[in-house]
Amino acid sequence: MDAFSLVNLTALAADPVIWVALATLIAMEVVLGIDNLIFISIVTNKLPEAERGRARRIGIGLALILRLALLGTVAFIVKLTTPVITVFDHGFSWRDLILIAGGLFLVWKATKEIHHHVDPDHAPDLFDDRAATASFAAVIGQILVLDMVFSVDSIITAVGMTPHVPVMVIAVIVAVLVMLLAANPLANFINANPTVVMLALGFLIMIGMTLIAEGFGAHVSKGYVYAAMAFSTAIEGLNLLSRRARRKRLSDPSSQI
Repeated sequence: MDAFSLVNLTALAADPVIWVALATLIAMEVVLGIDNLIFISIVTNKLPEAERGRARRIGIGLALILRLALLGTVAFIVKLTTPVITVFDHGFSWRDLILIAGGLFLVWKATKEIHHHVDPDHAPDLFDDRAATASFAAVIGQILVLDMVFSVDSIITAVGMTPHVPVMVIAVIVAVLVMLLAANPLANFINANPTVVMLALGFLIMIGMTLIAEGFGAHVSKGYVYAAMAFSTAIEGLNLLSRRARRKRLSDPSSQI
């Protein structure tokens, strides 16, 4: 690293505005990473238990590699917002097309999973005519597709918040480390509570529809989306507490007197 770069980094570190931007960007990247993490948790839970942890680590590692690789092409990423095709007088950029494709994939995947949970003994149908158990390679492939979609959205968000690449790199690394720490606890919790699985799949459908809307130019405030997710999670938490209390009463003979 040359002296000019060192001077630049020192100047950035001494600027309190940069620290505020870093904290804000880290928070934003962690929130955006929740969507990615929910999908990784659900698809890896279809693997044999011995392979789940490795698949999550690989999936999150791919997310980090993709984000850092995209950060190295920031000039190109910025151009992804330039319209490349026009349909019915509406311009679509590569970012729009990626978001629409990713949203459609999320909606399809979540709908298929809900179908299999509601009717586990289903006959061959339009969703899948193969066994429900996923292979390791198939799971990693699905994670890679969604990692790409969420990575593009994440980097474009970062570019919109700060022009400083070192700040973006630090924020991405911190956010992915948080994903790595939360992956196993979240996946185990989802796997142990069937109603939480359905809630998480509902979240994926909502996230998918949000991505599709964004791709078509209809901005959906992330605040509304995450507020709805937080409210639904709080209600499900009350349901879990209620079921736990009911089981405790049934298992305690003295409470029946």
